[in-house]
Parts: sequence; C-alpha cells; structure tokens
Amino acid sequence: MAPPQSPPRHPAPPQRPFVLGIETSCDETAAAVVAADRSILSNVILSQTALHAVHGGVVPEIAARAHLDHIDRIVTQALEQASLSLNDLDAVAATVGPGLIGGLIVGAMTGKAIALAAGLPFIAVNHLEGHALSARLAPGVAYPYLLLLVSGGHCQLLVVEGLGTYHRLGGTIDDAAGEAFDKTAKLLGLGYPGGPALERSAVTGDPRRFALPQPLVGRPGCDFSFSGLKTAVRQLVERLGSDATARDVADISAAFQAAVAAVLVDRTRHALAMADERGLRPTALVVAGGVAANQLIRRRLTELAAAHGLALAAPPPALCTDNAAMIAWAGLEHFRAGHVDRLDVAARPRWPLDPRVA
Repeated sequence: MAPPQSPPRHPAPPQRPFVLGIETSCDETAAAVVAADRSILSNVILSQTALHAVHGGVVPEIAARAHLDHIDRIVTQALEQASLSLNDLDAVAATVGPGLIGGLIVGAMTGKAIALAAGLPFIAVNHLEGHALSARLAPGVAYPYLLLLVSGGHCQLLVVEGLGTYHRLGGTIDDAAGEAFDKTAKLLGLGYPGGPALERSAVTGDPRRFALPQPLVGRPGCDFSFSGLKTAVRQLVERLGSDATARDVADISAAFQAAVAAVLVDRTRHALAMADERGLRPTALVVAGGVAANQLIRRRLTELAAAHGLALAAPPPALCTDNAAMIAWAGLEHFRAGHVDRLDVAARPRWPLDPRVA
C-alpha cells in the first residue's frame, strides 16, 4: 500500500473545538483532526490502491482486513501530526455509512472506542455528507448551495439547504460517473484507479475524432445515465481490436472525458433551473467527490456557474477523494449544532442524504 500522506499543518494557531475524524468506507484508511477555524491539523490517508490494483477494483474483504490492520496506527499518526492528545479533543466523528459494511464497522467501532475511553461525544457521519460539506472547509460557502456530488459510487444533484437538510433533484439511473471512468479505463488497459489514468491519457487525445453518445443531454430533469456511454466505448474498442494504437487510446479517452463533462454540465444546468423554479436560489455551485478532481470537468462547471452569476466552489483535489478531514469537518458542524449520537448507532451500507429518496 502507498504510504500515508498528510498536507502541511495550518500555520495559524488553531481554534477549538478540535474534532478527530475517521474514514474507512471504501479503500482508504484515513484519520484527521480539524479545528473550528477550518484548520486541517492533520489529514493522514493510507491508500490501498496497490492491494486492489491486481484485482481491477476494490475487494471488500481485503479492504476490511487492511483497515483493521492499520487504523490504530493511522489514528495515532493523525494525533501526533496535530500535536494533540486524546485529552485535547472535543469530539470524535466516524463514517458509519454508506459504504462497504466491513470497513464501516472497523472505522465506526474504532471511533466509538476512542470516544468511550476518552469520555468524548461521538458523531456518526454520513460519508456523502462529508463530501457535501467539504467545500465549506474553505471560507465563503454559505447555505443554501447547489451540489453536484460525483464519485465512483454516487452521482446526484442536491440543494444543500442547511446542515442535515438536503433536497435531491436528480441522480443516476444506472452507473455513477466515477464507475464509468474506472470501467472505461479498464477497457482501454489504462490500469486502476481509472479516473486519474484516463485523465492523463486524454491530455494528448483528440476529443473530436470519435463520436460518443451524451446520454440524457437535452432531456427534461437532471437525472444521469452513463451505461450507454460505457457500452459505446466497449463497442469501439472491440471494433478496433488488436489494431488499436496508443493514439487511439488517447483519442477515446479524450472523447469519453468530454462526453462525461457535457452530461454533467447539461444536467447541472437543468438543476439550476429546477432550483430557481422552486425558489431555491443557491449562493454557489459546489462540486465534490472523486470525479471533482478532473480538471476538464472543473473548467466546464466553472463556465456554467459564471454564466448563472455564481462561483464554482470545489475542494482542492486532495480533499475530493475519500479523506478524513471532510468527516472531521462534518462532525464539527454537527457538534457545534448540538448533534451527537449514541454509541449503539449501527453502520449502514446504504444511507441516502435525502431521506425521501431511497
């Protein structure tokens, strides 16, 4: 596995409360400490990419065992880098869903054990809410805002009206965008994780050479569909066969990336109109989740936001993929609002942000 990484600590003196966050919902074992003034005092991430690369995707049993093997060390490292002890913390937050149940149990039980031993409040965090609130780690993002949450397992548009109040306007009817990136990269032989590999391949490609579909573009509403796009790439790869060149791969990568960007922009444009019709005027357009690290998608969404008189707010790339700083921050927002959880709260493999949408 890759060595754990942490960004430099905030240079200014941090302000209480201090919250420890733990994230183990998929294939990153992570712990972080965040302060009330948005200082990220530590953000340690141990990637399991090498463990899963040979399988072409995340194996839940392997992920859970790796979390169990490393979580104590990662938490200790996060506290050491923050120059804090358990006695200095004000609360502990951990992801309890949605995600892979084995990993969720490891992180949740670790968080509960620390909270119990240190006499601290425990906050059960929705992983999607961590992404949803991650843009607020930078100052200036006020409620309400329109959120495009786009990752390997999720693709949805929501109005974030306030802490704990999320109104979903649309979501994917099949694959998530990040999943489509990973599977397309695998078809092209680009390796795992697929999103960053495909983006690198697309840099030298011509997005206009191959015509790929842009599912649901121009249709009413703001739902997403990526299965047809993925199928079109597979058929193209099969047609080229063993004659495919490195240029072919780069051009297909560029065409695929451009198609996904067009779909995301079109669906988000419709969501902005829907929010306006309902009297929900957002203060910003926020994009979060692993796919939000893609630079072409960021540029296209920046242009869309500007056309509607909004700013695009996006976490830095390091905070787009799974991390514990966003979990600590979500926990901190709930802690300041007086929201804490019992220690018998259960891990949940499914947990929609909008409870009206299953």
